[in-house]
Amino acid sequence: MPHDTPLISTIVGGLVLAFIFGAFAHRLRMPPLVGYLIAGVLVGPHTPGYVADQNLAPELAEIGVILLMFGVGLHFSLKDLLSVRGIAVPGAIVQIAFATLLGWGLGAFMGWPTGGSLVFGLALSVASTVVLLKALQERRLVETERGRIAVGWLIVEDLAMVLALVLIPAAASIGGEGHAPVEPLSAALSRLFGLDLGIGGMIAMTLVKVALFVALMLVFGRKLIPWTMHRIAHTGSRELFRLGVLAIALGVAFGAAKLFGVSLALGAFFAGMVLAESELSHRAAQESLPLRDAFAVLFFVSVGMLFDPNILIDKPLPILATIFIIVIGKSVAALLIVLAFKKPLSTALTISASLGQIGEFSFILAALGVELGLLPEEGRDLILAGAIISIILNPLLFFLCDRMRPLLDGAKREDVVADPAPAADAIAAQEEMPSEDDEVHPTALSGHAILVGYGRVGSIVGQNLKSSATPFLVIEDSDKRIGELKVQGIETLAGNAVMRETLDLANLSGARSIAIAIPNAFEACRIAEQARSVNPSILIVARAHSDAEVDELKHYGADTVIMGEREIALGMVDRLAQVHHESVPYEDGHGPDTIMPTDDPPPGRE
Repeated sequence: MPHDTPLISTIVGGLVLAFIFGAFAHRLRMPPLVGYLIAGVLVGPHTPGYVADQNLAPELAEIGVILLMFGVGLHFSLKDLLSVRGIAVPGAIVQIAFATLLGWGLGAFMGWPTGGSLVFGLALSVASTVVLLKALQERRLVETERGRIAVGWLIVEDLAMVLALVLIPAAASIGGEGHAPVEPLSAALSRLFGLDLGIGGMIAMTLVKVALFVALMLVFGRKLIPWTMHRIAHTGSRELFRLGVLAIALGVAFGAAKLFGVSLALGAFFAGMVLAESELSHRAAQESLPLRDAFAVLFFVSVGMLFDPNILIDKPLPILATIFIIVIGKSVAALLIVLAFKKPLSTALTISASLGQIGEFSFILAALGVELGLLPEEGRDLILAGAIISIILNPLLFFLCDRMRPLLDGAKREDVVADPAPAADAIAAQEEMPSEDDEVHPTALSGHAILVGYGRVGSIVGQNLKSSATPFLVIEDSDKRIGELKVQGIETLAGNAVMRETLDLANLSGARSIAIAIPNAFEACRIAEQARSVNPSILIVARAHSDAEVDELKHYGADTVIMGEREIALGMVDRLAQVHHESVPYEDGHGPDTIMPTDDPPPGRE
């Protein structure tokens, strides 16, 4: 067995260090992504100690890009974009143009070529999907108007960057810059007919091939891919389903690159977007999530490997200018744009803070620019430094917004009192400001029940609580279910019950019981542990899918654990006993505290 295994050592070194520094970053209340980047810096060639393989790391990162873009496509929602298109589309375009102009100006000042300066500006204009969504989820803003605008804004930015990934290679030789590969179709036409199509022709041919790929995916792919996944799902093999998802993501991306000259990222994005129309999209996202997360981590590690920390000492002023563009320039532009659309100042502050950082697409653009010879390595280092520092500063921006918000709300109330409007005008004003009413407030309930999760199990529990007039509230993070609960008039907290802040809003200390109806045993254990520590007398009811999960939940404080498989067996035995015997008692060996009804699938299937 050979012991010289660079592939294994690169993967092991990257993942282990990413885990260690990601945990440290999480402990410091920073995104784990910061830890992944620092881990990459430590295994890179610019720092002493172990150095990962410089040839394998980019290839592993490419797989990370494919799976990352596949995930973006799976979560792409045209409906969400259309609901806020009036502000998100023009706002994102103007903000991208402004940030790109600032980045181009800095690049030109530093003597870079025009193409490199434009790539640099584009890289600074797009926010990180991972960081933005995490920040909104932590503050329970995804379902508010502010959250929808921010997410829609982000979708427009992502689409613009996907288009940029197509056009940049085609335009890489403008003015003699870069060393982009010659577009094969235009080269063939030039040889056959003696036509020199030039830069415009090359870009046109690239767009034609992209259009053919898009048409093929929309006409045939949107039928063939969902049909294939449904056929695989009907086999009942979870292993084959997971393999099918990965085969589609990687296969479409690779085929798009080889047959149509489309970037791997764009091919993966369309594969995810087409699959998102299937009813199995949610399951596909869950099944591919572990591998997507693992390779996404390797992507961030490989990006960190490219960063030279010496630039912090050698180029402090350019780094400050880069951070100024990302954190101040972009944020101020977004703030003014939102205010121009007559949105509340608090909404504008939240959106500007959400966009005051850069991430995944910035790294992809930087790598592409360096590969094509457009962007100098110094520009890539500035982008990486700006990303790391802006991500670290992003929680501070939100903190400042949260501090300023009560003052702004107080000023607004004074204005309303000073200038009372007629009843009809007041009603219209309330309808125009749904974002302020979407805020999550602490419950006024006491001596109530808390229901965590409103899936097939939680909905049955909730309906029984409602019919028995038991005071209760639901903690749920699914947009669709939250909407259904609001229609039914059931009090709901949008968020993750694992977070202590969410449980505090549910008045955990004043509740009599908590029913944990989610299938994820790991999260259920954390919720049970926090519930027991806050309220020692509370009744905790949880669910499990194995004996090990039963024991684990009881260890963390659950009073009653419900396991579906055993209860199904008990129900079958009881029915058989009615036919073959007269009331035969059945012993399950788990005692009275383990009850088990549910027909839900194992964790990850709901």
